[in-house]
Amino acid sequence: MAKKVTKINMMPAALQPRKRVAAYARVSSGKDAMLHSLSAQVSYYNELIQSRPDWKFAGVYADEALTGTKQDRPEFQRLMADCEAGRIDMVITKAISRFARNTVTTLEYVRRLREKGISVYFEEENIDTLSEGGELMLTVLSAFAQEQSYNVSEDCKWRIRNKFKEGIPNTFSILGYDTVHGQLFVNDTEAETVKLIFSDYLSGLGSLAIANKLNDLGLKTKLGKLWNAKKVRDILKNEKYAGDLILQKVYVSNHLEKKKSINEGELPMYIVHNNHEPIVDRNTFDAVQAEMQIRRQRYHVETSPAREYSYSGKIMCGICGKNYRHKINNAGTKYAKSIWICSTFNTMGKKHCQSKQIPEQILDSIVLGFDKEVRQIVVFPENRLKFIFTDSTEFETVWQAESRKWTDEMKAENYAKLRKGHKA
Repeated sequence: MAKKVTKINMMPAALQPRKRVAAYARVSSGKDAMLHSLSAQVSYYNELIQSRPDWKFAGVYADEALTGTKQDRPEFQRLMADCEAGRIDMVITKAISRFARNTVTTLEYVRRLREKGISVYFEEENIDTLSEGGELMLTVLSAFAQEQSYNVSEDCKWRIRNKFKEGIPNTFSILGYDTVHGQLFVNDTEAETVKLIFSDYLSGLGSLAIANKLNDLGLKTKLGKLWNAKKVRDILKNEKYAGDLILQKVYVSNHLEKKKSINEGELPMYIVHNNHEPIVDRNTFDAVQAEMQIRRQRYHVETSPAREYSYSGKIMCGICGKNYRHKINNAGTKYAKSIWICSTFNTMGKKHCQSKQIPEQILDSIVLGFDKEVRQIVVFPENRLKFIFTDSTEFETVWQAESRKWTDEMKAENYAKLRKGHKA
């Protein structure tokens, strides 16, 4: 029997899709050398990812001058959003300390990505979070990085506080002065702006009116920014313009958040009298402080410390893009009203943003109609609101402004207040 040989045509093996790989890079200082390092990291990851035939380049996400302890890193948040959207299969980063120094935060993000089958590879530690034992090693090394961050922070604080005891300030920049080797020297050009602010305030102008005047004159802050009411008030309250120096007015309460808190007795403060040449004389400075106190009492300005409210950080102005902030109108009176107002409008006036303030009860009445959490509220012109929820669903509505009704009692009180202000 003759042999019969038949060729078997094999089906071509299915090509494995290339893994979409992104990289995250960060430097924690804005110095030129550090920013050069960041540029080098971006170039390195570009070449590394594109050199692998089984990898597909999904981008390099890079944050500048932000610490790993903060949660507002825009590029990191964009990376996470793209991972959640299914655009990335793997993330490469240099080290755990570049990803985040907080153990809890590191594990939270890693686990979120693992649930979606996305691995994170830490080069220095040689850890792939999808490998066996990856999370255990990550937990140990993250805790070590967090402790290292704490030790560095404590060392810095110890050095700064010892300088304070000797009357030596930490590095700072202030309008009207140049700082040379820790000493303040009057900058004559900038000092004229400072004198104008003090003079205008004592002549009767308010903080917002002074800010608008400075902007119209083309005068800038120390950082070259526009003026607003808060920046003017900060100038008026600053003891340095009278030649004194108060040290440790603020402090870093938590090394993880790097958030500065106002010192209200938690730590000692030190005052150095006649530390440097004043820009305004003592009588002028004291007169301004007295006038500020009179105006606070006259207009019922709320002076309680900043705190978190239910909508803090969630309301964005649809006109200028800034956040809304909480405020109490007629604070300290029975007509006190909790409202939310655009920070631009509040500090710079209608000239810079024509948004409207919203009573908190209006927001509450709308939100209470839903059983899910609000992620963001966008305020548009013509009383239009867009609610964006944590599940990414959206809802739009138009709110109705309350008509202001003046009772006879309110009219009488307002008239008395105006007469009191006129006499003052």
